[in-house]
Amino acid sequence: MGGIVGAGHNHGLPSRQPFAATQQAMSSPEPDVAARIARLFVYPVKSCAGVELTEAVLTEAGLDLDRAWMVVDEQGGFVTQRDLPRMALVRTQLKHHEVVLRAPGMLALHLAIDAAEQPVEVRLWDEIVPAFDMGAVAAQWFSDFLGRKLRLVRFDPEHRRLSSSRWTGDVEAPNQFSDGFPLLVIGEASLAELNERLPALGHGVVGIERFRPNLVLAGLQAQDEDRLDLLRIATGGEPVLLRPVKPCPRCGIPDIDPATAQVDPRVSDALRAYRRNELLQGAVTFGMNAVVLQGAQQTLRVGQDVTADWRF
Repeated sequence: MGGIVGAGHNHGLPSRQPFAATQQAMSSPEPDVAARIARLFVYPVKSCAGVELTEAVLTEAGLDLDRAWMVVDEQGGFVTQRDLPRMALVRTQLKHHEVVLRAPGMLALHLAIDAAEQPVEVRLWDEIVPAFDMGAVAAQWFSDFLGRKLRLVRFDPEHRRLSSSRWTGDVEAPNQFSDGFPLLVIGEASLAELNERLPALGHGVVGIERFRPNLVLAGLQAQDEDRLDLLRIATGGEPVLLRPVKPCPRCGIPDIDPATAQVDPRVSDALRAYRRNELLQGAVTFGMNAVVLQGAQQTLRVGQDVTADWRF
């Protein structure tokens, strides 16, 4: 077994924050918007159930251990709930030195955070990404539960996988196995607005878990997160600066009930009625992808104040 030094923490990566933007953000006199962190989530295994936390360490690549592992098929291609809805039933628990996975009818799978086996290359969308295979036991566990020959891999923390510069501009924004950006931010009010619409379609209210955010903000109006510029978070240490950069286009995963893995398209139907976004050729969007400008290694906590100005 080989150890992964600094796994999940991206130690030693250079800091790249535009100085002028940082100075301007911190000197803003009176913010347009005042909110707070209501909930925090990480998703250690891509497309499996998330873990709700009261605090989480922020890295350049997002919250610590977020999308650090990924399930792949025999050809090394990533798989998600889009293909295998039962992935939603794989529950995750974070312990000090390990991640514990549980699923109905399965014994618990224990993964050491700092260990992996041989290096491999895997495919995530159009990218070939270096990773580490997690071995035969993990492969058998996922294959047995999901009914296909699968393997589990760990992101190589030495690899710098960058978000699209089309959306980040001159900011280099690394991430691990996320679809494309380090963080996803959603306001509580946006979910409340959706839940007001669902009964008209004969669907009950849904939880925020279906949308897989990292930060859930209280104190905003519905969809305010779409229009915010820099998010400033008071941590008690170095202030954290996050920049929302791209609306999040939604696939069919919000239609999957995380408690049962049953699929019902009425959630997407409701969103389609009012959330088409011309910036993304009419795709349905919900939530904002964000990048880290400042504050890597600070701790985010539920209840911390968040201020921002409108983006013009």
